[in-house]
Amino acid sequence: MVFFSKKAIEAKPGHNRWLIPPAALAIHLCIGQVYAFSVFRLPMTRLLGITGPLPGDWEKNQVFWAFSLAIVFLGLSAAVFGRWVERVGPRVSGTVSALLWSGGFGVAALGVWLHQLWLLCLGYGVIGGCGLGIGYITPVSTLIKWFPDKRGLATGLAIMGFGGGAMVASPLSERLMAWFAGPDSTGVVGALLVLGAVYLPVMLAGALVFRLPPTETIAEAHIQTAGTATRVGESVDAPQAIWTLSFSCLWLVLFCNVTAGIGILDVASPMIQEIFPGRLNASLAAGFVGLLSLFNLAGRLVWSSASDRLGRQQAYAIYLSLGMLLYFLEPWVARQGMLALFVVLMAVIMSFYGGVFATIPAYLSDVFGTGHVGSIHGRLLTAWSCAGVAGPYLVNGVCKMQLERGIPPERAYDLALWIVSALLVIGLVANAFVKKRVADLPRVVIPLSGDKKHRAWSPSIKNGSIQLILAWSLVLLPMSWGVWMTLWKASGLLALR
Repeated sequence: MVFFSKKAIEAKPGHNRWLIPPAALAIHLCIGQVYAFSVFRLPMTRLLGITGPLPGDWEKNQVFWAFSLAIVFLGLSAAVFGRWVERVGPRVSGTVSALLWSGGFGVAALGVWLHQLWLLCLGYGVIGGCGLGIGYITPVSTLIKWFPDKRGLATGLAIMGFGGGAMVASPLSERLMAWFAGPDSTGVVGALLVLGAVYLPVMLAGALVFRLPPTETIAEAHIQTAGTATRVGESVDAPQAIWTLSFSCLWLVLFCNVTAGIGILDVASPMIQEIFPGRLNASLAAGFVGLLSLFNLAGRLVWSSASDRLGRQQAYAIYLSLGMLLYFLEPWVARQGMLALFVVLMAVIMSFYGGVFATIPAYLSDVFGTGHVGSIHGRLLTAWSCAGVAGPYLVNGVCKMQLERGIPPERAYDLALWIVSALLVIGLVANAFVKKRVADLPRVVIPLSGDKKHRAWSPSIKNGSIQLILAWSLVLLPMSWGVWMTLWKASGLLALR
């Protein structure tokens, strides 16, 4: 169909490039719900008993498989469909992502209603996971082509929505379950159906707003940042890129970072309650989880933007080295009973965790060029799939082993924290071997002419100002609500209310 062709979404002269990030945010705010799946874990363990579990109810570790499968299929679908996303353009891939993600909620709701775990896993984990992966990589190459001078900022703006989506979905899901709950229902089915119905039009709207910069403009665009000079048209194909040392090193960096971060996020609530026994209740622990999500979101924007000035490799060295140091210090801080400092340091660590995610597309484009960054990024996300399984099993397994050895619960997490600190050391070493650009690709540098800030593809921000205000308002309003709800809960943790 002509409507879905790449030619149909090629921008006309004067199109404001700042209309593209809200489209990306609309998609990422929806798929970011996956990080809020834990709010359903307890209610799904008492679907038969309602007020408490009965024989035949699912166990927590069974419900967790839906989340694990979603993360696995995120990476697999991103790798398999990465080249297809590049070929068909963001309108088609964004639409497919919306249908799969929302459809997955419908199948998952059916599984909960029929109390069939395999349907829940199929819907949320497999179908939804495929929508998750396609939606995650859909905006990447488009944003980099529009913002070759601000690659880190552009991708950070989009990918921060993935963290923001959890902050919106978590309180919204709680309210929906409370609304639909009754004597014979936990409200999970209704909440899943409403979320799927809300996400579908929002994601479709984002897909329809996407535009591609004019072809002749891309060929002329020039970037010169952080000591790297490339022409936007130069790139390495994904099948070639994955066999390079730089790709392998970046895969290892992402795997180590995600294994450490997601392993800690998975146990964040019980961890802080057990490390500081008697000082926190479940509500305050939830505030701690929310605060980590907020810093995860902020880090995606702040650190990715900083990488435009620092350079990607230098920025990663900072993320990994400081993260390694703070993870290593946390057990000592806990032994001193310094709860507030423990929370602050863990929040900073999660900001670095988010920064690695948000900066990786720009890092890939620096190394391999922008032409196939979407499909290369998709293949790299298989590291996320592996780490999404390895992280929780590593941290939970180590803690269980420590408890079996007679280590007190408040000290059981020390070894796990030191191990994830060591993982970041491995990532730091791998980052040092990443080449700033592939050696076998000829580079053509086009001198800048006139004002360095002038770009033919960068029209005045006044163009389409009404649409700009409307687009940004529609994505920032729900995100602001999520931030406010998170801060309100977290304030109790630091005794601010």
